[in-house]
Amino acid sequence: MKTSPLPPWPAAELADMTETELHHAARVRVEQAWQRCCEVCPTLPAPRVWFNLRGASAGQAHLGHGGLRFNPVLLSENRTAFFEDIIPHEVAHWLVFHLDNGPRLKPHGREWKTVMRDLFGLVPNVTHQFDIQQAQPAPYRYQCDCRIHQFTPRRHALVANGRRYRCRHCAKTLVYRPEDKL
Repeated sequence: MKTSPLPPWPAAELADMTETELHHAARVRVEQAWQRCCEVCPTLPAPRVWFNLRGASAGQAHLGHGGLRFNPVLLSENRTAFFEDIIPHEVAHWLVFHLDNGPRLKPHGREWKTVMRDLFGLVPNVTHQFDIQQAQPAPYRYQCDCRIHQFTPRRHALVANGRRYRCRHCAKTLVYRPEDKL
């Protein structure tokens, strides 16, 4: 069954939404994508939706807790892309997980790609290309022999607790430069 993408959400309408309105609209879009999945899998349970994902990930099918998580910062900054790609991407994970042997299938494997192409009419992209600066600030600078590396507060705390990181290019241990903190 080949199909077209979900109907476009008016970009001007998305741009004018408050955070609360945007979250409500995202829930409506999840409902639309779920309804499409129910056409091929009528027993598919409806996912719950949270806007509590942080960091560089735009969305996550949180299968153990029965729903989908979205990054509110990236949603706010990339509204149209979320409605066109990210929400269907996560709902596709939701559907594949609920198929026979779903928990054992690869997250971005053949079945997920088929759902993205044939059910949502989308190119099955695994990652997004969003600017994550606001969603994942990295104010701690570390240095090796070849460059400066920026660490998040979480990674910086791991270093403070004894964890060591090496540069993938020069293989030198990264050293914190507190005077370079942003």
